[in-house]
Amino acid sequence: MEAQSSSANSSSLGDAQLKDEEVDGTEKFRKDLETANNYPEVWRIVKETAEFALNRRGGSMMLFLDDLPLQLGAYHPVGTNNIVLNRALVEIVEAQEKSKRVVNALVYNLLLHEYLHAMGEYSEAEVRRLVVVVSRKCFGEEYVATTAARKSPWALLKNIPVAATNAPKRVMQIVKDFETTSKYVV
Repeated sequence: MEAQSSSANSSSLGDAQLKDEEVDGTEKFRKDLETANNYPEVWRIVKETAEFALNRRGGSMMLFLDDLPLQLGAYHPVGTNNIVLNRALVEIVEAQEKSKRVVNALVYNLLLHEYLHAMGEYSEAEVRRLVVVVSRKCFGEEYVATTAARKSPWALLKNIPVAATNAPKRVMQIVKDFETTSKYVV
């Protein structure tokens, strides 16, 4: 009987420790996303949260900004290490939305979605499901990034008149220093 009690206490302590670590991770990821100032900082959070929640890590990526149709947030050309993010959409959201947290949550969701494609997950339904799983585990249920993942990133744009916007097409731009690596790449 004593051994069972000790084992049960040990199990409770282990569960409590896991819960504490999860809460600490949630607070860290939230703080990091809320204070991110650029694409490389949001990208670092994307990679950390994917690894934390899914125990998966992809290769190095490059980010390009392009003016895409506003219904398209980003895409990953299959067979490349590229993500193309809709610059016009992000700029419209930045101009209309006062909260950096909301803008970062939008960018986070778009980049995470494409990162999962880059790691070989091609099913749109499965990628959407995994974005929700990662967001829930890393930010908690009632956080803007999780809400965006659950409802779709477009839910963050409900008060922003993106449909009527007609931005001129500019040259695609590469985000310098998007990903830093100590590895030499040929």
